[in-house]
Amino acid sequence: MTRPVDFLHDMRWEDLPSDVRRHARLRLLDLLAVAVAGSATSLSRITRDHADRHMPSAHGPRLLFDGRRASPPGAALANAATIDSVDGHDGHRLTKGHAGAAILPAALAMLDDGADHDLRDLLAALVVGFEIATRAGIALHTSAREYHSSGAWNAIGAAAVAARVLRLDAVSTEHALGVAEYSAPRAPMMRAIANPTMVKDSSAWGAQAGVAAALLAADGFTGSPADLLHSVPELWDDLGARWRILEQYTKLHPVCRWAHPAVEAAIDLRRRHAIGPESIRDIEVRTFKAAAELTARLPASTEEAQYSLPFPVAMACVHGELPIELVTAPERASDQVRRLARGLSVVESPELTAAFPDERSTTVTITLASGGRHSASRTASWGDPEQPLTDADFDVKLRNYALPILGETRTDALGRILAPAERTEDTALGGLLAEIATPN
Repeated sequence: MTRPVDFLHDMRWEDLPSDVRRHARLRLLDLLAVAVAGSATSLSRITRDHADRHMPSAHGPRLLFDGRRASPPGAALANAATIDSVDGHDGHRLTKGHAGAAILPAALAMLDDGADHDLRDLLAALVVGFEIATRAGIALHTSAREYHSSGAWNAIGAAAVAARVLRLDAVSTEHALGVAEYSAPRAPMMRAIANPTMVKDSSAWGAQAGVAAALLAADGFTGSPADLLHSVPELWDDLGARWRILEQYTKLHPVCRWAHPAVEAAIDLRRRHAIGPESIRDIEVRTFKAAAELTARLPASTEEAQYSLPFPVAMACVHGELPIELVTAPERASDQVRRLARGLSVVESPELTAAFPDERSTTVTITLASGGRHSASRTASWGDPEQPLTDADFDVKLRNYALPILGETRTDALGRILAPAERTEDTALGGLLAEIATPN
C-alpha cells in the first residue's frame, strides 16, 4: 500500500500510464473552457473583486481571465469560484460532487509564481489532486450520514497539490492534509440545492482552505491527522494502481449532473420523433429523489437555472440542446420554454432512488396535443466513463464556451495549447499562464 503522503510527492509524470496523462490534459482543457464561461458571471466578478480588494499581492498568482494578482489562498478562492460559477465541470458519481473545480485553482495558485515551470508540472499536480480528492470524497460519503458539499473533501486534494509544489517533508505534509480536512467547509449540500445561490458546492472555499493549510504547515502549523485518509483503508490500498481520474465524468450540459439523464432523454425524443415544442401538451419526468429536488421552474438567476430539472428539460425540448447563454441568462428563455417548464411533472421513483448514486436513471414521457405519447429512458449520460466524449466534443465545448467571450483568435490559441495529444515541443507553462491571465 502506498501512503498518500508518499504518493503525492513521489509520483512522476513520465511514469504515468498514457491514458492517465491523456485524461489529465482533457481535465485541464475542460476546466479552463468552463472557467472562460464562468469569468462572465456575476459570481466570478464579485469574488475576483473581493480577492483583489481584501487579499491582494503584488507578486502573487493571477486571477483567471482577469490578470489581477492576489495571495495564493485568495487566487485559489477566486479562480475556483470562477470555475464553479458555471456547472459544466467534471465530477464523480460516488463523490456526488467535483474535484477539478478546486484542484486546478490550487495548482495554479502555487505554480504561477514566476518560476520556470513545465506544463507537465501542472498536469502531474492535477493527477495528484484528483486521486487524493476523489478518494477523500468517497470516504466522506461512506462515513458521514449527511450529504456534504464538494469543498468538504476537495480541500484535501488542494492541500495535496500545494504540499507537492512546496515540497514539504512528510511530517509537514501530514499536517497540511490534516489542517485542510479540519478547516474544510462541510456545508449541507441539499440546502444549497433547495435554495440555489452563489455558494454553489463550496469548492471555492475548499480550494482556499487547502492552499492555506499547506502554506501554514510550511511555517510549522500543526493539525490533527486527516481522518478521511485512514477511515476507509480499502479506498487507499490501490493508490497509484487504480486511477480515479479516469472515472471522472465530463458534462455536455452546464447544469447539475442529476438533470442530465432527463435532458438527454428529452433530446433523444425530440430528435427521434421530430417533436416540435408547440405540439407538446405536457412532460413527465420519473427520476430519483435527488434529481426531483431540483425544483426551480422559472429561474431568476443562473444559479437557479443550474440547479433546476424542469427548466433544462424544457430547453432541451425546445432547442434540442442547452444553449449556455440561456443557462447563464435564463431571463432570455422563450415563452415556449417557460410554458413547458411551468407545466412539467416530476415523479420520484423509489426504485431509481435506491439505485442512486451508482446509477442515475430517468424516464421522460412527452404527451402531445394530439394525444400521442413518447417515452425514453437514460441511465448513463454522455461524458460518463461508459460514454466518453470525443476530442471533437471537447473542441466544440471549448468553442461554445469561449468564442463569445474570447473571440476567434484567443479561442484558437487556447485550443492549440490545450490539445489532448501530448507534444514533444516546448511545454513551458508560461505561455498557458499568460493566455489564461489575460483579461477578457
